[in-house]
Amino acid sequence: MLRINSVRKLYKDLEVIRNVSFDVSDGEFLSLLGPSGCGKSTLLMMVTGLIEVSGGQISINGEAVSGPRREVGVVFQQPVLLPWRTVLDNVLFPIELLNLSRAQYKDRAMELLSMAKIDDFAHHLPRQLSGGMRQRASICRALIHDPSILLMDEPFSALDAITRDEMGVELLRIWQANRKTVIFVTHSIREAAFLSDRVLVMGRRPATIVDEVAIDLPRPRQIAMMEDEGFNRYVRRLRKAIEASHAS
Repeated sequence: MLRINSVRKLYKDLEVIRNVSFDVSDGEFLSLLGPSGCGKSTLLMMVTGLIEVSGGQISINGEAVSGPRREVGVVFQQPVLLPWRTVLDNVLFPIELLNLSRAQYKDRAMELLSMAKIDDFAHHLPRQLSGGMRQRASICRALIHDPSILLMDEPFSALDAITRDEMGVELLRIWQANRKTVIFVTHSIREAAFLSDRVLVMGRRPATIVDEVAIDLPRPRQIAMMEDEGFNRYVRRLRKAIEASHAS
């Protein structure tokens, strides 16, 4: 579905990303893992079409990405909900931007909010929700126009550890119900191992892919799995890959 082919990014004389290539299959949950500042978010924004590549090509279903595309949904680090609009109106906001019928999408918006377990708050303002609930609303907003690819840029980084783990379980539940192709950016090793089918480890700037780890753990996944030795073997391997990239 998605192909990244020898992609490079320069900001004047600063090389941020160097010769990155990988494919993402339809319905796959892929994580980009690496330390803060290594270029993960920049790579994600190039996939969205919001940032131009300096070299190489990104393509979706064989068509080169040259700008924002409707089949791509994005969830940012912060929920970025409009404070004067209700949760339901925030979820429907992309429908208005796309000049689609709000009435036709209202039922879908309520279905998404129900799936995210926040339908009781549909007519509340964002300030009346917890941080985790606001981020669930932003996920619903990203899914409202039924994109085939969901890009997530460290969406749980501002949450406390317990809420972050709970949101990981909720995300997997929503993902399995919709089965979108997901690229998830994180600097949390345990989060990447818990969520993903496959993890790509990015080294320090200029970023390259230094390791690829397939996560062969059963689904659905629960928080208790993080205590298992099988899970922690993946955590150790991912940590070693990051440490090796910093030592080189």
